[in-house]
Amino acid sequence: MSDRMSSLDASFLYLEEATTVMHVGSVMVFEPGPTGFDYERLVALISRRIAHLPRYRQKIREVPGRLANPVWVDDERFDLSYHVRRSALPKPGADEQLEDFVARIQPRPLDRRRPLWEAYLVEGLEHGRFAIITKTHHALVDGVNTLDIAQLLVKGEPGDGEEVVDTWRPDREPSDLELIGGAVTDAIFMPGQVVDSVREGLGEVRDVGSRVLSGLGSLVTTLARGAARPAPVSPLNAEIGMARRFVMVGTDLDDYRTVRTRLARGAYADDVSINDVVLATVAGAFRSWLLTRGEPVHASSVVRAMVPVSVEAGEGAPGLTQLTACFVDLPVGEPGASMRLHQIAFSMRQQVENGQAVGAERLVGLAGFAPPTLHSLGARLGNAMARRLFNVIITNVPGPQSTLYAGDASMLSTYPVIPLARGQALAIGLTSYDGGVYFGLNADRNAMPDIEVLGQSIIDSLAELAAGRDSAR
Repeated sequence: MSDRMSSLDASFLYLEEATTVMHVGSVMVFEPGPTGFDYERLVALISRRIAHLPRYRQKIREVPGRLANPVWVDDERFDLSYHVRRSALPKPGADEQLEDFVARIQPRPLDRRRPLWEAYLVEGLEHGRFAIITKTHHALVDGVNTLDIAQLLVKGEPGDGEEVVDTWRPDREPSDLELIGGAVTDAIFMPGQVVDSVREGLGEVRDVGSRVLSGLGSLVTTLARGAARPAPVSPLNAEIGMARRFVMVGTDLDDYRTVRTRLARGAYADDVSINDVVLATVAGAFRSWLLTRGEPVHASSVVRAMVPVSVEAGEGAPGLTQLTACFVDLPVGEPGASMRLHQIAFSMRQQVENGQAVGAERLVGLAGFAPPTLHSLGARLGNAMARRLFNVIITNVPGPQSTLYAGDASMLSTYPVIPLARGQALAIGLTSYDGGVYFGLNADRNAMPDIEVLGQSIIDSLAELAAGRDSAR
């Protein structure tokens, strides 16, 4: 029997447009191991990792007349070499060239006639490095039955792993008549799965924020606290096109810890988290970027960020977590870096006070290398709520503080690629990994021609916080 999509997963298919693709990506940079790494090895690695995950060899089929949600069916002509691709950068293979390559391939929609994922091996990076770039559709990743392809590629120990006997054999694809019959049967025996909103108004998806998201157990929910008023006017909200710019920013996790350690000597020690320091860093970067643009910045100026935060589900549901949408007004009008940090910490604490935020160790332990899947869930939440409730989405997911491997190639860094929602010119994803904090800035090419300035401003803002000094600007 075909597996019918949930209403939420189906909504991301119908929301997808040429300018707003609905897949999340990642850019992982590696240093080859002693036995090297090539395309054939990547194909073999992925083949082993998806052997027992049928979703990666299934495609979607629409039900004629949209009588019900689409279904997942086996791809009888599944071709792994179509999904795993190979490219190379021209010399010198600088990071800027890799960023340009990411900006070109990430906006391209995934082929709906095939399973909804792709992986690219990019060779020719400076210093003998290579990169693996992934794309996985929101409809495919639910965090429980199916994880992001990037999460499957890396492990905590070097080596290709044991050989896997692949026993998968595709089932016959159902005919249109069988799809209609299945929809009628579901309507009779499972009427709750019939989604008339799919046909009527998913362009707005105003109520998605109150629905249950698949993933992180059965209680990943969205709570749109603080979003009753519209977001302030900002150049971050603009009509977007199909072209993108992408910038990678690498920072040192110890710098964020230094800021928090310094505060531990003060009255705010228990109230400031590493996540607060990250948001204060971004706030300072936005302030500098806006001033560089000549935008008006007043004492009350803010940039509203939607920040997915995992919290404990509360009493009666021990051990379970919820994904909560926090709306934080980043105080870009405040000239003092330390004061920006305290204001952000207070705002975050107010929004999660009814739940206990899940620590980094818990998040990392949810499913191995959890960041790619958690970024996907956060991006799903952001796309559902993007109708001018906020100016920018910032997904911050902690990763393991030890080296991960694809085969025996060690991963040096990893940068999320969060998709843009309609009217959103920028999306920021960041992951802490093995002593670093890595930002992926995905932006509309026309609305954000100066995205590199924002990237440099992140580095400068963190240095300002770490030095304990406030800018005079």
